[in-house]
Amino acid sequence: MQLVFSDAQFWGDFLPLTFTRPVAEMRCGILTFSERWQKLLDSAQISYITEDFLQEKFQKPEKVESLFLVPNFLPTEKVLGQIKDLKTGEALVYDNELLAVRINMDNFSLNQIEKMTDIEEKLTFFKQPTDLFSFNEEAINFDFDLLTKGRKSAELSETNGFLGNKQDLFIEESAAVEFSTLNTKTGKIYIGKDAEVMEGCNLRGPIALCEGSKFNLGSKIYGATTVGPHSKVGGEVTNIVIFGYSNKGHDGFVGNSVIGEWCNLGADTNSSNLKNNYAEVKLWNYRTKRFANTGLQFAGLIMGDHSKSAINTQFNTGTVVGVAANIFKSGFPPNLIDSFSWGGMKGDEKFKLEKAYEVAELAMARRKVPFTEEDREILKHIYINF
Repeated sequence: MQLVFSDAQFWGDFLPLTFTRPVAEMRCGILTFSERWQKLLDSAQISYITEDFLQEKFQKPEKVESLFLVPNFLPTEKVLGQIKDLKTGEALVYDNELLAVRINMDNFSLNQIEKMTDIEEKLTFFKQPTDLFSFNEEAINFDFDLLTKGRKSAELSETNGFLGNKQDLFIEESAAVEFSTLNTKTGKIYIGKDAEVMEGCNLRGPIALCEGSKFNLGSKIYGATTVGPHSKVGGEVTNIVIFGYSNKGHDGFVGNSVIGEWCNLGADTNSSNLKNNYAEVKLWNYRTKRFANTGLQFAGLIMGDHSKSAINTQFNTGTVVGVAANIFKSGFPPNLIDSFSWGGMKGDEKFKLEKAYEVAELAMARRKVPFTEEDREILKHIYINF
């Protein structure tokens, strides 16, 4: 059955991370939301109802009977069973929001819903960018169990130091981990296919190092941290989520942050995650166009795709960076850096669009990923409209 991911309720709440993707393609834990649901529901066919400018890249639904789903939550066993048992015209509602409905997409209308059932169990629901790192431990635990059930981990090399329960460590067969320390007393650790933990690293779970990614020499990694596929991380990090294909390869601290794809943080880039007066952190909200309370004392950097920082960049607590920004001027950048900013300061000129294309194409070619016409049109739309 076709699985249709809906962006109707939450796409604008996750900006700038969703400028370039549907909600279902964000990563938290080990997997993206779409990958997680495909595994949970044994579904090979997925599609999206998203913003018009993203729809060319992310497939529209076919007009067949489908499971229409809001993707950004972790289901309990009972709720997963309820979703699987839905009949045509039946829906599940959570906190007054439509969560899932089995419906015919040939004539899509909520009028097709004949029965609505309220979910009474409490769910881990992701509603804003900071939730991705705030709930990352729960997501890592969920995905760890989903991916490793019935499988055996590769042996940890004897060159390493280890603390904790070996059942909370899973290393894929093609991964490499040598002369490092791993501690699962504080949480599970997952090392993905072709990933590498270089010598001298200190890992304190929960941690997910995804396929093809690396912790560079001497890295200090605190949980709950996810490094998405084909990324490099060095220095010190705590409770961050990197979607994938991004690098923070050198010394410097980043904490309580979310970084998109195709980003690069220059050597000794640092991000404050705690205000000097210990006050609640505010973040820019793209819907309301104002800074809003997060309810958090610790919140660092939210960075959209294709953005870059120069060496020695110092980000203030609660900084939001748009898409394809280049931050290189001296001094602390402001707490909101516009997409395509050339310099990172308020009032700076825009990065020329053709140059942005050129940089994106070169960066993606290094990972053997094509920069498509659809990618070009998405960046163009963001450049003109946001």
